[in-house]
Amino acid sequence: MDLSLLIGGDTHAARQDATFTRHNPLSGEAVTQAAAASADDARAAAEAASRAFPAWSATGPGERRAKLLAAADAMEARQADFIARMVDETGATPGWAGFNVMVAANMLREAASLTTQVGGDVIPSNVPDSLAMGVRVPCGVVVGIAPWNAPIILGTRAIATPLACGNTVILKASEQCPGTHHLIGEVLVEAGLGDGIVNVVTNAPPQAAEVVEALIEHPAVRRINFTGSTNVGRIIAEKAAHHLKPVLLELGGKAPFVVLEDADLDAAVEAAAFGAFFNQGQICMSTERLIVVDAVADAFVEKLARKAETLRAGDPRDEGNALGTLITREAGEKLNALLDDAQQHGARLACGGKAEGVIMQPTVVDGVTPAMRLYSEESFGPVVAMMRVKDEEDALRVANDSEYGLSAAVFSRDTARAMRVAQRIESGICHINAPTVHDEPQMPFGGVKSSGYGRFGGKAGIEEFTELRWMTMQLGPRHYPI
Repeated sequence: MDLSLLIGGDTHAARQDATFTRHNPLSGEAVTQAAAASADDARAAAEAASRAFPAWSATGPGERRAKLLAAADAMEARQADFIARMVDETGATPGWAGFNVMVAANMLREAASLTTQVGGDVIPSNVPDSLAMGVRVPCGVVVGIAPWNAPIILGTRAIATPLACGNTVILKASEQCPGTHHLIGEVLVEAGLGDGIVNVVTNAPPQAAEVVEALIEHPAVRRINFTGSTNVGRIIAEKAAHHLKPVLLELGGKAPFVVLEDADLDAAVEAAAFGAFFNQGQICMSTERLIVVDAVADAFVEKLARKAETLRAGDPRDEGNALGTLITREAGEKLNALLDDAQQHGARLACGGKAEGVIMQPTVVDGVTPAMRLYSEESFGPVVAMMRVKDEEDALRVANDSEYGLSAAVFSRDTARAMRVAQRIESGICHINAPTVHDEPQMPFGGVKSSGYGRFGGKAGIEEFTELRWMTMQLGPRHYPI
């Protein structure tokens, strides 16, 4: 599959016809050849989006809504194509890819519903006969930088609400899934969001920094949103700050999953297995830390190990495998190093074991302590660390002993108690008696601490992707002191 840049509603080769190749993680087969954008190509995309902004920002909410709804239908119509590209490029299972399409289409529909919610307020003024208002207006060109792990969901999320608010957009595709992200742009253009309203830029890994920097520094770009690692997020935030441009960052996580002594252990095990191992644990919200009160720890880990052993990882196209592959061999090597370190410091494997290439079976590591890298480092794989704690207060201490704060979960049959515990966990998201992995288009999604700042989703997204403008209208004579 050969892909060009999508700029101004047309396809363009990169400067000097540069391309790069994405290979399937498992087979090593070349699956996508994509245009390798330069900084000049990135600037061309920003200029195309800038030219399209005046007309798009002036369109009525009904027209924006109709095109976003058409895009949602077009995305569902291309479901098979999306699944094929995502499985080929990322090693995900067809089920996870299909789920991505469903959620992403609903994100477009939710964005469509927001077009009439971009409003404002009448604000009481001390000036006689002054009608004062706070009005939300489109901000300009929005750059969305999306990752590979839930590429259809996160690629769509990066641009859907900005479009609903009247902004034009550039999707900076992940180097790991250029074909999947490009297809998002294709369906949006087909739905009438062409002529520079939606642009897609693909780049080879060595050019990522220069392409992103060119986008951030372009005068027409007024907002940047990034979903990805905390290390890269810091770099993007620093560069954007230099140009005084707001950024929405959704970064890494080390989600705690607290199991109190009165929890329904069977329900907790099902939720923990899903949260820790779904998509091979390669989700920002993945359960990474099981914080279990001593009184139920033995029973919980035994049940979880039995559950984990029923989940097999392997070729995602084999229907017998519930899980697919890791994104790269390097990811497996990192996970193996974390396991070695944990075992050298006294942890034990309750189930699973080391990655073999890009295949890793679900792994539960019991007895993790602060002396181990696995205690604090994001693993981003099918490895979950279990910490045993003496009571509720100890559980809270461990849950908050992390630089991250994206998602969390608390399990207890006493819902009032669970709510009190949840309120004390430092995270942007917390679920009671439910898994750490959960997303709905209308919900405010984002983290605290090193997990980033700002919120995607619903009306919270409107605040991120509009400017709040103070406007007044003098309805009668006004007195001046001079």
